[in-house]
Formats: sequence, C-alpha cells, structure tokens
Amino acid sequence: MARGGIYKSEVIRARDKLLAIGRYPSVDAVRQELGNTGSKTTIQRYLKEIAEEEGGKTGTKVAISEALQDLVARLAERIQMEADTRIAEMTAKHAGELVEQRQAREAVEGEVAGLRKTLEKAQADLAEEQTRHQRTGERLQQEITTHAMASQQVTDLEDRLRVEEQHRRSLEEKHAHAREALEHFRAATKEQREQDQRQHEQQVQYLQSEIKTLGNSLVKARQEAATSHQENARLTSELARSERSLHDTKAELRTLKDAKAELIAAQQQMDRLGRQVVELEAQVAAGNTLNAKLQADQTEDRNRIHELQIELAEARAAAETQDQLAERIQAWMTQKPGPTDQAPSAGGR
Repeated sequence: MARGGIYKSEVIRARDKLLAIGRYPSVDAVRQELGNTGSKTTIQRYLKEIAEEEGGKTGTKVAISEALQDLVARLAERIQMEADTRIAEMTAKHAGELVEQRQAREAVEGEVAGLRKTLEKAQADLAEEQTRHQRTGERLQQEITTHAMASQQVTDLEDRLRVEEQHRRSLEEKHAHAREALEHFRAATKEQREQDQRQHEQQVQYLQSEIKTLGNSLVKARQEAATSHQENARLTSELARSERSLHDTKAELRTLKDAKAELIAAQQQMDRLGRQVVELEAQVAAGNTLNAKLQADQTEDRNRIHELQIELAEARAAAETQDQLAERIQAWMTQKPGPTDQAPSAGGR
C-alpha cells in the first residue's frame, strides 16, 4: 500500500537509477521506481527542484547550443509522450488484467463456495454413509448370529433325524421279525389246521361209511327179522337159523353201538378241533392286531421322519438364504466406494 509522503532524497536515488540504466526520469517512471509511492505532484516538484539545482551547478560549464537544447527538449517531449502512451497502454492492460483477475477471483470464490457446499454435502453423505455402514454391520452381525443359530438348529435336526432313523430301522427290524414270526405262525397254523381237517374229514368219511354199512346191516337185519317172524309160524324148521340170524343181528347191534360210541368220540374230537381252530383264529387276530399296531407305529415314524426332513429342508433353505444375504451384503460393502474416496473426488471437481 502507498505511503502518505516521500523524501527528496528518495526521488534523487530513483532518478539517478533510471538515468544509470538509460531511462528517462519521468514522473511516472520515478513513481514506479519508488514502488508506486508518493503523489505525482510532489515527484514533479522534486524533479523540478533537482533540475534547477543541477542547472545552477552546471552554469560554469560550457553552454549547450540552443539547437541542441531544443532537440533534447523535443526528444524528451517525444520520449515523454511515448512513455505516457506506453504507460497508458500498460495501465489499461493492467486494469484489464485486474478485471480479469477480479473475475477469476470471483469465479474462484464461486467455485470455492460450490466446493465448500459440495464438501459439506459430502461430509453429510459421509456421516449418513457411516451410519448406514454401522447399521449394515449390526444387521450383518445379527444375520451371522441368526445363521449360527440356524446352523446349530440344522445340526440338532440332523442329530434328531439320525436318532429317528435309527429308531425307524429298529422298528422296521422288529416289524420284520414280528412279520416273519407271524408268517411262520400262520404257516404252521395253516398246516396244522389243514392236517387236522384232513384227519377229521378222513375220520368223518370212515365213520359215515361205517354208519352207512351199519344202517344197511340194520335194515337188512330188520328185514330178515320180519321175514323170520312171519315165517316163524309157518317155518318151524327154520327156527334155528332164525335164532342164529337173531344172534348175528344182536352182534351187529352191539357193533352198531360201538360205532355210535366211536361217532360220539369223533364228534367230541371235532369239538376239540373246533375249539383249537377258534384259539388259533384268536391268536391270528392278535397277530394281525400286533401287525396293524406295528404298521401304524411305522407309518407314524415315517410321518415324523417326513416332517423332520421338511423341517431340515426349511432350515437348510433358511440357512442358504441367510448365506446369500450375507454374501450380497458383503459384496455390496466391498463394491461400495468408501467415504475417503468420495471426499477427494468432490474436492477435485
């Protein structure tokens, strides 16, 4: 900033310096040499005084011709005019440069204001992004915890599934053994029943044949007895034969009674076989009931295993979904530009 006043000695030094480098010591040149300090009126007054002082000192020297003085004056005037023109051009150029610098400064200030707003917005975005990042981290931690719980649940379900599978295999083995025992029992019962039935049929057929034979004999004996009684009055001579025939008939009657006793015994045997058949049928029904219960238990176990398999599939699906979500969050966090990358890019604009 220009000072309020200058000294004559400073003007002398500036004038001598200009003369030493071959420049004309005009008011503007001296003022420029002084650092654009001091008023032009003061500088012009000091220059005039210096010129008068130097003129008095050189009065004893050889006088310069008026033509030379006129030439020097005109030359000085021309130089002064050129210097003024040059100074005016430089002043105008300097003013234009000042305007350009002012405009550039205003543009820079506007850009700085825009950058400041951008920086403030970037800082706000950074704070928001940090908040979202923290929330995402918390959510990721929750998802990791949930995934660990789901993995533990899957492990527990797999253990339960193995236990249920072992139980199912044990039940299947028991069911197979029971089915084999039941089939063996059925086969033995069927074979015994068929054998008893064949024996019973044979005995019945034999008894029926004997009864038929005895019946025929009885009919024949009755016919012969009737004939004997009818002929007894007329055929006395045949009495002995009739008595023998009667004796034979009585023997046959005794045989018939024995056959009747055997028939009663066979009937009792049939009753016992019937009761055995009923008992065997009851045992078969009990075996069927046991088989139905085992099949129901097996069906229930299969349903339970199916439900456990569904729960295991759902748990695995949930675990896969959580893994995918965790991978997407991690990929998003990896691909998302960090806060430190946004701020420099905003400042670069």
